[in-house]
Parts: sequence; structure tokens; C-alpha cells
Amino acid sequence: MWRYIAKRVAHAVFVMWLVATTVFFGLRFVPGGPVRAMLGQEATPEAVAALRAELGLDRPLPVQYIDWMTDLVVLDLGRSITSSTKVSALIAEAAPKTLSIAFIGVMLGLAIAIPAGVLGATRRNELADYAATLAAFVGISMPAFFVGILLAIVFGVWLGWLPVLGYVPISEGVVPWLEHLLLPSIAVGLPYAAGVTRMMRSSLIETLDEGYMRTALAKGVSSRTQLYKHAMQNALIPVVTIAGIQLALVLGGSVTVEIVFGIQGLGRLLVNSILERNYPVTQVTILLISGVFVFMNLLVDIVYTAIDPRIRYGGEAA
Repeated sequence: MWRYIAKRVAHAVFVMWLVATTVFFGLRFVPGGPVRAMLGQEATPEAVAALRAELGLDRPLPVQYIDWMTDLVVLDLGRSITSSTKVSALIAEAAPKTLSIAFIGVMLGLAIAIPAGVLGATRRNELADYAATLAAFVGISMPAFFVGILLAIVFGVWLGWLPVLGYVPISEGVVPWLEHLLLPSIAVGLPYAAGVTRMMRSSLIETLDEGYMRTALAKGVSSRTQLYKHAMQNALIPVVTIAGIQLALVLGGSVTVEIVFGIQGLGRLLVNSILERNYPVTQVTILLISGVFVFMNLLVDIVYTAIDPRIRYGGEAA
């Protein structure tokens, strides 16, 4: 198993290097740049040249790339071009907001999706199954920002139960922190739950229809034992896959939901840095978001081996 994990970690490191390289050169090949964004199109060539030299953008690209990669290795993320603030400070301020929304959204989504999927699979073609399937289709068809707007109108404006703007750090109290995060988390969690519910239902139905499940029933194994001891273990493998992949939906939804609820998270930071052509902030923010995806894929691969030790990597035993 450890050999398997080591290979997956090495693969994850390679992917992150590839992302970092692509982002670095991709940003610099886009027309425009931070100098023009800061000085405007009417700036004189002398002013442009002076600012490029001050920002270090007049050096050859390979030199800039090597310097940036070297700084990344020692966790020096650089400074914002526009404000001279350390990028690490900007990330430290924005990341907890986005990751909190995503984490609570995923927990809520799984808490809804797993029972709903099991209910739909064990009560096929009954009212409960139809209700779960309909809810899943509605959830998939509604983007997170639209769900957020509806939640803000109903529970924030009409009922006044929860705040709809801003963010309160957890250091100021768990209850205020959770109150400000609940609506945006539900907004990203419901579409996430919809996708996982459909996969849970279909995977469990397929597993329950396998021959060995009918054999277990014929031997007198109770339905509860069949479901939770035998069927769930095999059915969870594709569910874990879709749950990890659907994390993209949660993070993507968090970006738009932050705007709806006025939260200054990674989404707002990334959008502003792109508009300002702020290379250091954009590079690190994209790298961080990509790192979450890569880490979740790595975690999914490791969870595979825990669910089913027979899973192999490259023909070798896990």
C-alpha cells in the first residue's frame, strides 16, 4: 500500500509542477500586462520601461520562471504587484473563507446524498425514489449562484433568519461564523448532493442486482446485513470517484457564491488579480485551487485502497 501511495504522491507533485509551469507562461502570453493595467494605455514608453524594470518583468522569461520556481520551493510566494502586500498574507486572509464554504458544503451534501441515494435504491419505483430522483435532477439543473440568490431572498430577506452579506471569523465565535456561512454552504452543497445522490442510487442498485447478493439472500442473510456489510462497500467505489470529481463543482460554485453573499474569498481575489494582471497573486491562487483538486484526487485514490484492498496501481498490489 505504501508503494502505491508513494507513486500517487509523485504523480501529484508532477501535476502541480505542470500546472505551475502552464500558469506562469500562459499568463505572460496573454495580451496586455500589469504595467499597462497600472499605467494605462497612454503611458509613455519611458514610464513603461521604468516600471517593467522595477517589477523585474524586463528579465528573460526563463530567468523569471527559474526564480519563481525557486521561491516556490522555499515557500516564498512573492508580493502583489499592485499593493506590495505579501501574497501569502492575501491568501491567508481569503482561503479560510472559501475553504470553509466548500468544507461545510461538502459535509452537508454528503449528509443529504448518501441517505437519499440509499433510500432511492432500496425503494425503487416508489414515492420516495421518485422524490429523491426529482430532487436530484432539480439540484443538478440549478447553478450554485442561483440557489444562493433564492436562499438569500427567502431566509435572509423575507424571513430574516440568517445574514446574507459578509463573513465573520471563527475567532469571533462559532455561532456567528456558522450563521454567515450556512447559506453560501447550502448553495454549493445542494448541487453537489444532487450529483452524488444519483451516483449513489445507480451504483447501489447495480450492486444489489448482482448474483452474489441474491445468493446471500437465499442463505438467509438479512436485508440490513446485505445492504450495509456487503452492498455498500462495493457501491461506494464509484461514489467516492464522483464525490471527488464533483469537488470542482463545489469550488467553482464557491467563486460565484462569494460574490452573491459579498464574501472576499479566493474567488474574488482571483477575479480581481486577473483583471489587474497581477501575476504573483493570480499564479498562487490558481496553484492553490489546483492543489485542492490534486489533493482530493490523491485522497480518493488512497480511499480506494481502504474500501477495496484488491485495487492495484500499474499492475502492482496496493
